[in-house]
Amino acid sequence: MKRLVVLGGSDGTISSFRAARRLGLGTVCVDMRADAPGVREADEFLHLSTRDVDAVTAALRDLGDVAGLIAPGTDINLPSLVEVAGRLGLPCGLSAGALRVSTDKAYFREVCARLGLGGPGHVGGSADEVARDAVRLDFPVIVKPVDSGSSRGITVCATPAEVAAAATAAAAASPTATVIVEELVTGRDLCGEAFLQDGRVALLGLSDRVVAAPQVVAVGHDMAPRDERLTAEVVRQLELVCAEAGYADGPVNLDLFVTPDDAVVLIEMGTRIGGNGMGEALGLMYGVDTVAAAVQLAIGERPDLTPRWSRHTSVRMLRSASAGTLVALDGLPEALALPGVADIVVTARPGEPVVPYTECRAKLGYVLASADTAGDLARALEGVEDLVRVRVDAG
Repeated sequence: MKRLVVLGGSDGTISSFRAARRLGLGTVCVDMRADAPGVREADEFLHLSTRDVDAVTAALRDLGDVAGLIAPGTDINLPSLVEVAGRLGLPCGLSAGALRVSTDKAYFREVCARLGLGGPGHVGGSADEVARDAVRLDFPVIVKPVDSGSSRGITVCATPAEVAAAATAAAAASPTATVIVEELVTGRDLCGEAFLQDGRVALLGLSDRVVAAPQVVAVGHDMAPRDERLTAEVVRQLELVCAEAGYADGPVNLDLFVTPDDAVVLIEMGTRIGGNGMGEALGLMYGVDTVAAAVQLAIGERPDLTPRWSRHTSVRMLRSASAGTLVALDGLPEALALPGVADIVVTARPGEPVVPYTECRAKLGYVLASADTAGDLARALEGVEDLVRVRVDAG
């Protein structure tokens, strides 16, 4: 049996393992954590760091029958994906530019500026450098690791005095200890999930981020058809950036704002399947198995991206309000049986430690729902909220 190798075992990889099974592929998970959620989904497990390219390459040569590699849900494993695929002669649609716009937020800002696309003022560098240079920016600002994800190390600062501590926290969350400080863009906060084919956006889903203040981490996403002008402008900008980066085929995950004067500002993007159920949500919106499409590309096949419909879709995170040991997630079978609920993906098991949901990786799973109308979708989500209970032993 041909194998798909998934670099990483985070919860964002679960949908790829399941899609590979639907396509008749064996699966291999590579992760340094033996308890990662993806390990339970895989047919085989390589207990290796995804960053140890030499070890991963050697192990896959010994394994044999590897049809392709994929690194969904996070940008962190994309450099290893490109390197290992090159060494083994496997399909890889990521150019050097596509890799860099995904893993370097400062470079992404440079590309947008070069293309004449609007964007926030910013400074980048070490924690000390950005603490010094941030005074040139208009406040408030947002401080982020330049090359990390899952909402780690992000702080909004109202004054220059707050930047030093925020930059130190961001550097600690960055593999290269590099930080970017951006002027805070205000307006409608949207996420996007797209799929390119032959350099054109074949599918695009824009979602409102559902946030529980004061945290910046999303507790859900509401993806729905948008007005033609907004959709066309996002498509225009995204195709420009992807052409500049040399990326023609595959999934894209992005963050953007629509400002009060209706300008579209791309904030960042990744040339891979989005985590937190976003890849599945795009598929539900259009009736296309988009995660399976990404797997097909990874093994050198061309997917069919023809939409079957356009629906409203939502993702809601399963989360704990307190720290402790997970006892149970009650009400899941009843919630899954509700009209409009497409799937419930559980990433935590009873007996495992849980923490309050302050960043994406702290979720316990997610609910996927879809309906023809916003009202029907809202009723499905309300039903899930009424039925599902998270029981935690705080002692």
